[in-house]
Amino acid sequence: MAAPADPRRLCRLVQEGRLCALREELRAAGRAGCAGPARDTLLHCAARHGRREILAYLVEAWDLDIEAANRDYKRPLHEAASMGHRDCVRYLLGRGAAVDCLKKADWTPLMMACTRRNLEVVQDLVEHGANPLLKNKDGWNSFHIASREGDPLILQYLLAVCPAAWKTESKIGRTPLHTAAMHGCSEAVEVLLQRCQYEPDCRDKCGLTPFMDAIQCGHIDVARLLLEKHKACVSAEDSLGAQAIHRAAVTGQNEAVQFLVSELGINVDVRAASTHLTALHYAAKEGHVSTIQTLLSLGADINAKDERNRSALHLACAGQHAACVKFLLCSGLEDSLDMTGTLAQQLTRSPDVLQCFNHSATAEGVSRGKQ
Repeated sequence: MAAPADPRRLCRLVQEGRLCALREELRAAGRAGCAGPARDTLLHCAARHGRREILAYLVEAWDLDIEAANRDYKRPLHEAASMGHRDCVRYLLGRGAAVDCLKKADWTPLMMACTRRNLEVVQDLVEHGANPLLKNKDGWNSFHIASREGDPLILQYLLAVCPAAWKTESKIGRTPLHTAAMHGCSEAVEVLLQRCQYEPDCRDKCGLTPFMDAIQCGHIDVARLLLEKHKACVSAEDSLGAQAIHRAAVTGQNEAVQFLVSELGINVDVRAASTHLTALHYAAKEGHVSTIQTLLSLGADINAKDERNRSALHLACAGQHAACVKFLLCSGLEDSLDMTGTLAQQLTRSPDVLQCFNHSATAEGVSRGKQ
């Protein structure tokens, strides 16, 4: 009886495209059905690496199952589509591969293809009956996935073959416009604004609008598009009452903060409706020293208090952000009692943060002595 072939060696031969060596190994072993650690067959490996000749050899000489699923329920067609290997996709489809097979999380080959900027593969799948309206477990259809990647040609094509593809939301209420805006896909946003009928301030389940997504991710060009062509509301609030400037402070997007205040005239001290937090509070909470600097340079009130009478210093101390605490103290913010009678310093657990207060007290004492 022939010794079984080493699956790792066989996969390497497939990966490198060494058909002659692979043929010899398989003849010696007498079988080609060995699976790798993720239960990948040699077909998975050939499809993943774009080895169309080897793919055909394995199917036609060894009758390997083109519908074999690995541990993630991926078929060879998923692999070829996800890597944009058109010749492998066409071969598998020509052999009758199921075009809408599902892998883990309910992804179809068309969804996988839409993660690549390869229009021809998308076209091949659709022309063989792939359904662009199917959704994965998160509620994303192929059009939504293509919006994240931002290829305008794929979006235009999907709208041409399936005009209703844009009318979709994820399970958390996000539209393709939210997704394209978040990822800074300006060309995709242009297509969506021209061809689709999204509400100017459509909201996801957290109350976020596409404009907020663009701002909090620092995509000012997309934010401008949404303002100019979609009449987005710059002061829209999320479900916690936070506006775009607060979201930008949370993510440390200094240019976006500058854009909102200097160009759009947003009040730098505007408060979130439910908490009365200002952008300065949010930046301090997240430990963004440069954002605090930006806000103060734009005229933010360093002494602003929230509904619980907490200053930015309280939030910086609660987050144990030593650099922020040091900067706020050096900028003249003094510790104060919140509504529970707690000083910011009392929220400190980190020796580095406590040291900031000690240095501040020492510096203040030296200053008084000089006077």
